[in-house]
Amino acid sequence: MTWREGLAPFARPASTAIACLILALTLLPVLTTAGRAQALGVLAETSSSPTLAPLVKKVIPGVVSITVRASAPVQPMFVDPETGFPDAPYRSTDREISATGVVVDGPKGLIVTNTHVIEEADDIAVILPDGRRFQGSRVDADPDTDIAVIKIAVADLVALPMGDSDMLEVGDYVIAVGNPFGMGITVSHGIVSALHRSGLHLGGYQDFIQTDASLNPGSSGGPLLNLRGELVGITTAITAPTGSNVGIGFAIPVNRVREAVSRAAKYAEMRSVRHARN
Repeated sequence: MTWREGLAPFARPASTAIACLILALTLLPVLTTAGRAQALGVLAETSSSPTLAPLVKKVIPGVVSITVRASAPVQPMFVDPETGFPDAPYRSTDREISATGVVVDGPKGLIVTNTHVIEEADDIAVILPDGRRFQGSRVDADPDTDIAVIKIAVADLVALPMGDSDMLEVGDYVIAVGNPFGMGITVSHGIVSALHRSGLHLGGYQDFIQTDASLNPGSSGGPLLNLRGELVGITTAITAPTGSNVGIGFAIPVNRVREAVSRAAKYAEMRSVRHARN
């Protein structure tokens, strides 16, 4: 996805470049030193209209789509009034869940997603941006933080660099990448709307980044990134009375994610050693 708009490059008038310069100069006084460098860096990537396309191209290889197949019990419709037992046995039906993952260790094939995505999974399929499909296996899953790590058997993955979520401020620009409704990798952008959100019915962990970047079902486990392309959070939930995005989404700060990744990397290495011995 790209936000490139306007006339074709050969048809853009010179006034477009002047307008871009005016926009950059207007923004600079309200940005921090780092923010100014980021803004100028993004604008300098193109001589046409302002765009995030170079940043998006840089981070997309580190994001994967996930499809989970799970068996869910189906309740019988009727109960025998005399015995109190169902008139038919419980049965299971397959259901598919779409989600997103972030590559955090390329050589080891480690990918971060949400625990609620894989906790009941019978099968985990990971689809890379280039279309390759791999079987995923669970390495670690923590229901309290909703952070899970899975592994695929490939060593040429591109990992996203981790930033420092403690450095985030309300108003910082961010982009989110996800697999909404199973449509495939999709990019949205927004700002950090709030920090340290708590009191949400999302399990034990309560210290979320709130963002207005568009998140929808299927975006779970995707990256929230700063304008340097660094991972600052893992998207996990939305407030959605309508069932889709209303501009209130939540991400787990990457500094908490870092702990889970470190633990999972040790587990993966221990399993490799045991496998080699056997």
